[in-house]
Amino acid sequence: MFVLTLLSDTIRIPPPLLSQPTLTSIQSQIEKRYPNKIIIDVGLVICPYGPPLKIGDGILAPGDGGAHHQVIFQCLVFRPFVEEVLVGTVTESHEEGIVVSVGGFFDHVFIPAHWMLNPSRFDEGLGLWVWTPNYDDDDDDEEEDGGEDDGDGDGDGGENDAEEGQNQQRKQQKQQQQQQLRKLRIC
Repeated sequence: MFVLTLLSDTIRIPPPLLSQPTLTSIQSQIEKRYPNKIIIDVGLVICPYGPPLKIGDGILAPGDGGAHHQVIFQCLVFRPFVEEVLVGTVTESHEEGIVVSVGGFFDHVFIPAHWMLNPSRFDEGLGLWVWTPNYDDDDDDEEEDGGEDDGDGDGDGGENDAEEGQNQQRKQQKQQQQQQLRKLRIC
């Protein structure tokens, strides 16, 4: 959910800050520029992390009194992965969906009705969304399927197919995690 990411950017130090040490000026400019900024394919920047790792030589542009430095630095970034479960508090509930506060960090996350877990319905009396699974049908299905054979002669009732499906899901998740780690190493 939260990751450290390497970023590289050209940071401009305005003329009034040139009297300060370069490191201090660059850190203040990074702190002004990056927090609460969404960077595509990176995530939401929370804050810079530590001092800059590398500061290039300052370049002066004609007609501009500021110095421009190529800087490499780290930032703490909020980047949830696909299908990650986040814990939140429901702040509003209405027929169109619910509004959730995630960790006091994001206060207005809207989840529309069509994304609610099935079978869910809006209870107007309570003013809340209610999940209403039907457990009785599941028990009946298990009893009906219990004595049947899947016809392949091994008598496992299709359990191997389910295990193979789970193994494939685990492999895919592991590959996705490895790809994310490679991306982090590249940054």
